[in-house]
Amino acid sequence: MKRTTGQDRTQTRNWRPATRAIRGGTWRSEMGETSEALFLTSGYSYDDAATVAARFAGEQDGMTYSRLQNPTVAMLEERIALLEGAEACRTQASGMAAMTAALLCQLSAGDHMVSARAAFGSCRWLGDSLLPRFGIDVTVIDARDTAAWEAAIRPNTKVFFFETPANPTMDVADLEAIANIAKAHGITTVVDNAFCSPALQRPMEFGIDVVAYSATKLMDGQGRVLAGAVCGSEEFINDKLLPFQRNTGPNLSPFNAWVVLKGLETLDLRAKKQSENALKVGQFLEGRVPVILHPWLDSHPQQALAQKQMDACGPIFSFVLDGGREQAHALLDALQLIDISNNIGDSRSLMCHPASTTHHNMGPEGREAMGIGEGMLRINVGLEDADDLIEDLDQALSKAGL
Repeated sequence: MKRTTGQDRTQTRNWRPATRAIRGGTWRSEMGETSEALFLTSGYSYDDAATVAARFAGEQDGMTYSRLQNPTVAMLEERIALLEGAEACRTQASGMAAMTAALLCQLSAGDHMVSARAAFGSCRWLGDSLLPRFGIDVTVIDARDTAAWEAAIRPNTKVFFFETPANPTMDVADLEAIANIAKAHGITTVVDNAFCSPALQRPMEFGIDVVAYSATKLMDGQGRVLAGAVCGSEEFINDKLLPFQRNTGPNLSPFNAWVVLKGLETLDLRAKKQSENALKVGQFLEGRVPVILHPWLDSHPQQALAQKQMDACGPIFSFVLDGGREQAHALLDALQLIDISNNIGDSRSLMCHPASTTHHNMGPEGREAMGIGEGMLRINVGLEDADDLIEDLDQALSKAGL
């Protein structure tokens, strides 16, 4: 591969996903390194004053300051854009920085947003607490009810915001139907795709405008760094997101970008294998727990829709115990192999109790409205042998009285 091939869309657009994940976005320095170079620099120097003036004026390509561009970060952004099928991408310091930037860059006082009921606790906080402080109204609906999106529209509605499958209830929303409603009314759709990554689901293929990520999750996938990303059209990224990001500074560090670049090289392999393990573990649990929320099982009411939109089930699902928090905590305490942790997308299997961790700040009434009970547990199935995970769950369930 030549030095700049990975940045050449006339070539990379013809590559298949596995090739894009390995080589997309790569730019080699004059050293000819095979692995992407790590540029640990805050600023850049110039041979003459005219060059820096031209760059700041937007008349010449090139680096100016690492709050705006960095070579390592730029490689990651191009690779994610290629995997997503997006015109452009900008990365951020964390998943929540990405969600916040994707919304605030396009919403102003007097605007209205429609948001999904089921979501990560911090994403709900954005709509419930942060945006109203700036005069932005938010209507919360059940994302599974496609008609509810249409019914919630006001003359000042600017954004639809949701995730599918949702954290941790595994609600599945109809990407194509919601996108069609939004386009008919000139509304921008923003989807949090962290549960799937582009290896398993590409919302833009169904008409979604903007896709936001916690790249901490499957993209890194090994519990090492925080990272976020927003994908969209060049117009959205350059005209709306970039001015916000340039002036508020939620930027990703070059080192974290480099780590995520390495993670993307194995993303497809990890996501598919973890999905395979998650299906096997889910099938085991289906006969042992009162309720299981797994989009690939026949018991899930939206199985057909999930299989239409996703290439595989993903590593994450939830289940519910009748004994409430006491029994849920007893199961967690009995685990010997699986870690108690609130992260997801990791190559290690992790489990948490959403009501006392990720959604604790929602309060009892808020959690009840979202469908998160005291007996719910969320599991991220990793790359261990699925039979070892099943044996660990089997003994923990027995100790918890199941």
